[in-house]
Amino acid sequence: MPEITAAAVKALRDRTNLPMMDCKRALDEAGGDAEKAIDLLRKAGKKTQESKLHRATSFGRIAVAASLDAPVSAIVELRCESAPVVTNDGFIQLANDLAGRLAAGPGAATPDDLLAQPSPSQPGQTLREQLDHLFNRIREVFRVGRIARLEGPCAGYVHHTGGVGVLLEVGGKLDPTLAKDVCMHVAAIRPEVVSPADLEPALVEKEREILREAARKEGKPEKIIDKMVEGRLLDFYAQHCLAEQPFVKDSAKTVGKVVQEGGMTLVRFIRWEVGKE
Repeated sequence: MPEITAAAVKALRDRTNLPMMDCKRALDEAGGDAEKAIDLLRKAGKKTQESKLHRATSFGRIAVAASLDAPVSAIVELRCESAPVVTNDGFIQLANDLAGRLAAGPGAATPDDLLAQPSPSQPGQTLREQLDHLFNRIREVFRVGRIARLEGPCAGYVHHTGGVGVLLEVGGKLDPTLAKDVCMHVAAIRPEVVSPADLEPALVEKEREILREAARKEGKPEKIIDKMVEGRLLDFYAQHCLAEQPFVKDSAKTVGKVVQEGGMTLVRFIRWEVGKE
């Protein structure tokens, strides 16, 4: 059996980013053949990964690939086991690559479909292989959670922690600064829909009945109750609807008013928070 030199172990370590002792054992088993050693390390990592699949992935980050000039934009949730991994450069790269491929590629019906596609940053590798290599370095389970694409001009925003991300489709006059500001508003204020027309009619009617009953208990005349209710519904709309909310950067105006003044229209948005469906 050929002697396994320190230089050979270091070279394998540089190629795989795996612990020195793992590289030494793999080279011993492979008789000094670096390519066979890499294959052995990959198989060992896969086996270890499968043994840990039951572990919870409560942390992670949202990644967004968006452009007002691109035909398609995307948002992806990548999950992990612990908070420190969220800021790992390889983990951030993987999340961004997943979103970038989803936006630029043919699309994907499931996370597995996406993982089978080529990695944007790792030539010759699929996203699955990129994920597996990262697992071998960190030894922590990763899961691709939700994935979504939007066709049309989109802006995006991801909070600096990676825990919240927004993808916003807009129309009309495309203003990158305004679109990003609205994305940041969505991230902070958490609207559920764009406008009152997007709310479930049953939900609105239920709120109307609650407000009617409250007005009756206040002793208001029946003939003015419906008009009062419609006025009070504005607060309800402001809780749920993006266009009706006071804009975070100018609370004297609603988001809808600010966007209208800018010549832009709101089409739809996705707001995801890691671990919260």
